[in-house]
Amino acid sequence: MSAEKEPQIDTELEAENAVGYKVGEKKTINEYANLDAEDEALNKWKQSLGLSNATGTIGDPNDPRKVVILEMAIHVDGMPPVVYDLEAPGALERLRKEPIVIKEKSKYHLVVKFRVQHEIVTGLKYLQSVKRHGIRLDKTQEVCGSYSPNTQDKPYYVKEFATEEAPSGMLARGTYEATSKFVDDDNVTHLVFAWYTEIKK
Repeated sequence: MSAEKEPQIDTELEAENAVGYKVGEKKTINEYANLDAEDEALNKWKQSLGLSNATGTIGDPNDPRKVVILEMAIHVDGMPPVVYDLEAPGALERLRKEPIVIKEKSKYHLVVKFRVQHEIVTGLKYLQSVKRHGIRLDKTQEVCGSYSPNTQDKPYYVKEFATEEAPSGMLARGTYEATSKFVDDDNVTHLVFAWYTEIKK
């Protein structure tokens, strides 16, 4: 793929909710922390979110983002990981212009590092579509979970995604356009960007 033709964001990539699933009422951190203190199951859920340590949260008060995607790494068997600091100037442009080369039939997976700030985020999902020659070949959705704001003790979260296998064969080799999107239960898009891979022999 030449620099003149960069991958385009898949604007039709939308999250799918389970049938009958309803988004709960939005609450502040303190409201969640004080909610039904006698409910053991609820207390375990709050502990899993780190709400027992709701003080000492970190985050830039001047940054309105609730989820900050800090880093994306592609781990390919037999290769050192390709790591992108998504907070670095020009990082998303670099992803659009430099293909990630993957050898056919290689196993690979994504690892994402992110920070949550200001308030609890529920039902964070990672969406990805893959296109070739403008035709969508694949769409995946993976639920990351619900998260409380990060603290000094836990300054970021890491999500490791499922392992995939690169296609093989003469017809499978070439470039693939991808769109990655992070969205939550409130249908807030926290980050969306286009990038591409190149499958080689």
